[in-house]
Amino acid sequence: QVQLVESGGGLVQAGDSLRLSCAASGRTSSSYAMGWFRQAPGKEREFVAAISWSGGSKYYADSVKARFTISRSNAKNTMYLQMNSLQPEDTAVYYCAARYGTTSSVDGRYDYWGQGTQVTVSS
Repeated sequence: QVQLVESGGGLVQAGDSLRLSCAASGRTSSSYAMGWFRQAPGKEREFVAAISWSGGSKYYADSVKARFTISRSNAKNTMYLQMNSLQPEDTAVYYCAARYGTTSSVDGRYDYWGQGTQVTVSS
């Protein structure tokens, strides 16, 4: 199993940047893909970005493609989400997730989830 802990959320103004981190522990010796999802109040959880074990494959939701960057350090067992040019519509609880195997944009295919970190963007 993999345990995940997010950090780095907070309250920022529109146009600001934030970097989220997701620290993994447990069975991290096996190859696992990771992803970021978010859920805004009253909305369903949605895909944000995903990254393969090697970091060579990255996928983004269209809404964040030009502004967010996903990365990971397997040496540190940590995944990151650099978020630039944040907008009020980015306000949500951000969750990191992991699954053994290939990347996916489907939340149901992820086996392990963090507790979430709140990102609030004021206008």
